[in-house]
Amino acid sequence: MRQVQIKDTLTGRLTTLDPEEKVGIYACGPTVYSRIHIGNARPYVVFSLLTRFLRDEGYPTKLVVNITDINDKIYDAAREAGEPSAEFAARMTRAYFEDTDRLALGRPDAEPSATETIGEILELIAELIDTGHAYESGGDVYFKVRSFRPYGKLSNRRTEEMDQGEESGMASLKQGPLDFALWKAHKEDEDTSWESPWGPGRPGWHIECSAMAEAELGASFAIHGGGSDLVFPHHENEIAQSEAAGRPFARIWMHNGMIETDTAKMSKSEGNIFQLSEALDRYGREAVVDYLISGHYRQPLAFGVEQMEQAAARVERLRNFFREHPAAAGGAAGAAPTVRVPANTRGSTPRWSTTRT
Repeated sequence: MRQVQIKDTLTGRLTTLDPEEKVGIYACGPTVYSRIHIGNARPYVVFSLLTRFLRDEGYPTKLVVNITDINDKIYDAAREAGEPSAEFAARMTRAYFEDTDRLALGRPDAEPSATETIGEILELIAELIDTGHAYESGGDVYFKVRSFRPYGKLSNRRTEEMDQGEESGMASLKQGPLDFALWKAHKEDEDTSWESPWGPGRPGWHIECSAMAEAELGASFAIHGGGSDLVFPHHENEIAQSEAAGRPFARIWMHNGMIETDTAKMSKSEGNIFQLSEALDRYGREAVVDYLISGHYRQPLAFGVEQMEQAAARVERLRNFFREHPAAAGGAAGAAPTVRVPANTRGSTPRWSTTRT
């Protein structure tokens, strides 16, 4: 078993995986308020292929990718579609499975959803209240950021840069401006809610992942991953919640770079999305996967027609090579074998580093 080192966002150093322990990987998955775009697919591909690589190297590995199916964006999108939010989220979840299945990388070992983890979420919130790290206010529950002294250690942001991005109406309920919601009281325009000790409502975004990660991987696990846009506030808040409740949580934080169009991150709010399903229809799954690993996983990746056509050309060259040299692929003469695409690309020859990631 070879040594594998991963760049840890928290420490900024290469951290060595322990070959004696099972490698638990929790990668933040989609919020299902629309079909996923090709940028959403990058972490899915990166962490799926990381899992394959580690297993090939002899590391017992479990990959968990969650689904956020309770969120303000889902309520908004469902109202716009004229559909109950639970049905809308279920439909978008099915679309997510269909789109990512087409990548032919297999499914994660576990794909928990927030709606399936309400009990664990409520237990974690109650613990944080009991230990003085959270408080109820007007039916909401907030995490008391000032109670957790290491807050900010992942993102290294100044206090004035720590905007939680929550609704402005919450400010009057908070004890401190940096505090963030663990539980949100039910609103009249929301068509779902769950009972809690603080009244009907729903969980905040950040507490969902802390609860799902622990439910699937235990209180301590090897790798927490996701896009670099999640470092703050999402992953910063996950650390605060879990560690304040006495959990050691993730040992390594691993973040992939964003997909960018004209130097702007691909996102629905920017209006520059390119759906994964559209890319698969137009270019095929091999070209999509090749594109998504065509640069170092930590770096941003430019997206456009030119980049996708280059990926398609690289795949075609591989196909032609294996047609001409079938023994190299273990196939019969004249066959067009399925190309197993590796997880990182440097220059023109894609390959995983066997020692450093």
